[in-house]
This record gives sequence, structure tokens and C-alpha cells, in this order.
Amino acid sequence: MRKELLRPSARTLILLVLSTVSALLLARALLGHPGAYGWLVLFVPLLVIAGYDALQKRHTVTRNYPLLGHLRYLLESIRPELRQYFFESDLDGKPFNRRQRSVVYQRAKNQRQTVAFGMQANPSAPGYEWAAHSLYPAVISEKDLRVRIGNAQCLQPYSASIYNIGAMSFGALSKTAIAALNEGARLGGFAHNTGEGGISDHHLKGGDLIWQIGTGYFGCRDATGRFNALAFRRNALRPQVKMIELKLSQGAKPGHGGILPAAKNTPEIAAIRLVEAGSTVHSPARHTEFDSAEGLVEFLQLLRELSDGKPVGFKLCIGARQEFVDICEAISASGLIPDFIVVDGGEGGTGAAPLEFTDHLGMPLYEALAFVHQTLTHYGLAQHITVIAAGKIITGFDMLKAMALGASVCYSARGMMMALGCIQALVCDSGRCPVGVATQNPALYKGLDPADKAVRIYHFHRNSIAATRELMEACGFRRVADVDAARFYRRTSEQEVKNFSEIYFNKNGETRKPLFKNTLN
Repeated sequence: MRKELLRPSARTLILLVLSTVSALLLARALLGHPGAYGWLVLFVPLLVIAGYDALQKRHTVTRNYPLLGHLRYLLESIRPELRQYFFESDLDGKPFNRRQRSVVYQRAKNQRQTVAFGMQANPSAPGYEWAAHSLYPAVISEKDLRVRIGNAQCLQPYSASIYNIGAMSFGALSKTAIAALNEGARLGGFAHNTGEGGISDHHLKGGDLIWQIGTGYFGCRDATGRFNALAFRRNALRPQVKMIELKLSQGAKPGHGGILPAAKNTPEIAAIRLVEAGSTVHSPARHTEFDSAEGLVEFLQLLRELSDGKPVGFKLCIGARQEFVDICEAISASGLIPDFIVVDGGEGGTGAAPLEFTDHLGMPLYEALAFVHQTLTHYGLAQHITVIAAGKIITGFDMLKAMALGASVCYSARGMMMALGCIQALVCDSGRCPVGVATQNPALYKGLDPADKAVRIYHFHRNSIAATRELMEACGFRRVADVDAARFYRRTSEQEVKNFSEIYFNKNGETRKPLFKNTLN
């Protein structure tokens, strides 16, 4: 113990070595050795940095290990890149592994999309999923799979592709990214969800729009932040707007509001959102125009009337199940039926959020879809309301799994971001997106060419639809409505396999939970 106390600390040794070397170099320089000056230029700054490290009190690592401690922060900063480029296998990587990312890149670039030498996944591992094919494959004549959205109360129903661009706002994404997404939607004949940030000129490149309205009522608010019917009507009547989506919550951060920092609130964004430029703008955690299921249904009807009968619906991440049951009861009691419901899984993720909200709040997509489907069926609403699924849907197999559990249409947000060139750098909330997708820095987003990336969005959508159609044909499904939960399987343990109907539904098509008021939580 005494020897340990007498041993000089690492801090002392580092400072002593740097001081000694610098002193010797200075002496040599003064004695007429000009080459020593070059080394002094290197060692004196290192000595200054080490001295600062030893005196500062914020970082213990650099205080105890001056200069050398910075290596820890350097390695920590490049750890994601080292892991992704050197150590990650094809099945590693979160939230999307390399195999998933690669198929998006290949389809977006219209390149070879086949893989060789068999599967890499372990079919004996719990969680492995597959679909049962048919010995008698079907033939689907239509190349573009579409679904009609709009019930009998809708005056302007919309024929939607089964795969569309998920909600991402201008502000979260750059202007070049938004323009590329919308142009790609125009080329492919599918829809582009605006996100809750409003409709900008970059959204108006010819693609169909699903206008999303959140708690901040951006693009349809008055000076106090309340809903403004005239402002809503001006945007809702645009010919590009095909549907109106009211966001109650999102999978990335259900029950959490948002803040647009003053630094990001540029005059362009402020004009779109109808807020004051340079001010900090809050999106509340809840809507101010209603506070009950009945109020929600009535507000949706107001939006339908103000938009001259365009399809209206709402988006939510399922939390307390009784609240969704209450909404269905309010719909049944009033007779005012929305045209669609967007179910966002708790694994959704384009919105930056606190860790606790991202990892532990909200029902996962598959459980949520099954619950919503059986609840709508119980109240006789399933045939009137189209269910749209959102949450890590990037392949044809992902789409068919969602459809097996009650969805008819799917959104993809992160898949479309990767088609734009996203490399999953996981810095979306920093403003430093290296590929110019999730940033407002001109030096970064100007590197993204909208004309080139729009074609990639078009190819990704077209090739994804083609893959879905081929998978449907192999399974014998002729229509989206034919996709059957009993034909999809998951290994639940090393010795047990169950189909989706057994996992999520009873034999009669209802989920395992009873559906009586005040019995759900």
C-alpha cells in the first residue's frame, strides 16, 4: 500500500515527460539546431493541452490521464462507424441490420436483388418467421397493388398504393430530401405523408399528399396556436392533398410533445407552420380541440366537411387499450365513421425522443394491429375503416405480415430515408446527417440531388411492390384481403412453432383478450 502511494500518478508522468521533451527541444533550438523548432511546434501545444486537462475539473478521465484521455472520446465517437464497417455481420445492426439495409439500397438503385447460397438466419432460433407457400401459385394481373380508402360518408375516396411514404416533416428532413420524396411519389403514383410540420413548396412536386395535422396544428392554426378552420380549408382543398390524417400519437414518442428550437425556426419554416420566425415553438402532448373520444369523432367530421369530403382518419400508437375501445364506441354511437386509422408500432423511430419513450412506451406493431382489427370487427367497423400500418416495414414480407393482422396499406419512413441514401448513422437529431437527409445545414443537404434521389424512391417503391406481388402469388393470395394470418409462422421456442392466428387471435378471429367496456387496461 505504501509503495502504491509513493508511485507517481499517470498525470504526473505524462506532464513530466512532455515538459522534459519540450525543455530539451528548446535547449537544442537555442544551441543552433534549427530542426528542433519543428518538433517544438508539435510538443508545446501537446504540453499546453495536457496542462489544461490536468487543471480542468469536468472530465475525470482527461484530468487523470492528460492528453491520452482524449483517445477514449475519439474512439467512442467513431465506435458506430467502426462497428458498422468492420465488425458488423449481415444480421447484426439495429434498428436495421446490414441485410435489410442492403435490400433497400439495391432496390432503390434498381440493382440485382437476389442473394446466393441460402439463408443466413437460423431457422431453429426462437423468433424466426416464415410464410406457407402454395403448390398452386396465384397469378395477379395488376402490377400496382392498390386499395380504395373512403367509406360511404366520404365524397372523394382515394385509390392508394399499398406502400407509401410515412410521416416525416420538413424541418426534421431537409428541403432536398422532401422534394426528392415527393417527386418520387409522383413518378411512382403513390402517396407522400407530409408529417405534422405543414405543407411546403418542396411537397408540391406533383406527388399525392396525405396531410398530417398534429397537436401544434401547423399550417392550420391561429396566432394563439388553436385550430383555424379557414387556414385548414386553404390547405385541405389543394388538389395534391388526397387525405387528411390527424395525429394523436406516434410510435417514437407516444404521449410526448415536441419542441422546434428557435435556431431551426427559419422564416421559411415559420411561414409554412404559421408561427413567428425565430421563436421556440411547442407541440403539446395532447390536442386542445377535444378531450374525449366523442370530441375526437366530432372533430374528424369537421375536418371531413371542411375538406369537401376527402378521406379523414387518425394516427395513434396504442397505449391504454380501453381508450381505443372508447373511440370505437363513440364512432358506433354517433354514426360518424372515419375513413382510415393509422396504427404506429412502438418500434417506430423517425422522431427523436427520450430513451424511455423510444424503448419502453407504446404497443409493438403486430400486437397493436391484431388488437385494432378485432376491436373494429367487434363493433362492425372493420368493413368501413381502412387500417394503415407503420413501423419498420421495408420488405414485401413485412407488408404481408402487417396485412395478415388486419392492415390493408403500409407506410415506410426509415425505408424511404435509406432509399434516399441514409446510412443509419444514428445522428438524425444532431443536425449533422452526413448524407443531407435529416439536417437543415446547407453544406450537407445541398449534397443531396433531388432529381437523382427521386428516381431511387421510385425504384424502391416499384421493386418493393413487385417483390410483394411475387410473394403473394407464391402463397396463393390473389388480393390483399386474402392474406391469412394462419399462413404465417413464428418459432416461439426451440421446440414449438405457432402461426400468427394462434399467437394473435383465437380460432374465431378475435384476440385473446375480452372486449367488454372497463375490462381492458
